[in-house]
Amino acid sequence: MNRLSTDERAKVLGCLVEGMSIRARVRVAGVAKNTIAKLLVDLGRACSEYQDRVLRDLSCERLRLDEIWGYSYARQKNAPEEPQGEPGYGDIWTWVALDSETKLVPSFLVGTRTLEVATAFVSDLASRVKGHVRLTTEGPTAYLDAVDQGSGPELDYAVLQRVYGRAPEGQKPDKRHIWTSHAERQNQTSRTGVRRFTRLTSEVGKKAENLAAAVSLHLMYYNFARPQACLSDPYPRTPAMAAGVASHQWTLRDIAALLDAS
Repeated sequence: MNRLSTDERAKVLGCLVEGMSIRARVRVAGVAKNTIAKLLVDLGRACSEYQDRVLRDLSCERLRLDEIWGYSYARQKNAPEEPQGEPGYGDIWTWVALDSETKLVPSFLVGTRTLEVATAFVSDLASRVKGHVRLTTEGPTAYLDAVDQGSGPELDYAVLQRVYGRAPEGQKPDKRHIWTSHAERQNQTSRTGVRRFTRLTSEVGKKAENLAAAVSLHLMYYNFARPQACLSDPYPRTPAMAAGVASHQWTLRDIAALLDAS
């Protein structure tokens, strides 16, 4: 297979991060399907390695954690009996942390929804932040033990439980710092940008490895190349710029060039 140039990779990357289907990518970029699939895995791995190296020693005061549901090969209930329970078959969850101030995603993990994976996710997140951190999650009980086992000492942890109804007189909790709406909004962005998360389509992947690569690529673009409207004062900034880990807005070509450096 001929090696794509950096400019050609950037063109394919533009299709990947905008949530286009595989066949649409082939038509727009003029590149074979297998070439695109290989580029996704290789570039996703390069993005993961870069973010793992750079997203360290972060000052994130308020972090929101949430999960995105997806599946590989088939939904859990429809997966063949033989591979059920094996990694990469059935339901897959993408664990995501979001800094409420900078909108940076400092850590993510693609895996099952178990205590083991939750602990690995929280441990990785704890290794990337410094100082006092306020952490908010929703209901999954795996977080309780995961935070206890995998976090550092400087942590305030809150669980958001949604209760529908009128609050008793005089009992209105302070909602300023206990919510996960920013993380849920970022999950919506991921569902839009990562085609494999789009429901009721034929874009479901056969390999969990490819899903992890797609998520890594999307979050590299989200963190380093996509300015956020809420960060436009005094000038348009990406989450990485707001967090102080990037000095400028990355281009698609900058991201594509990570393969040359790996």
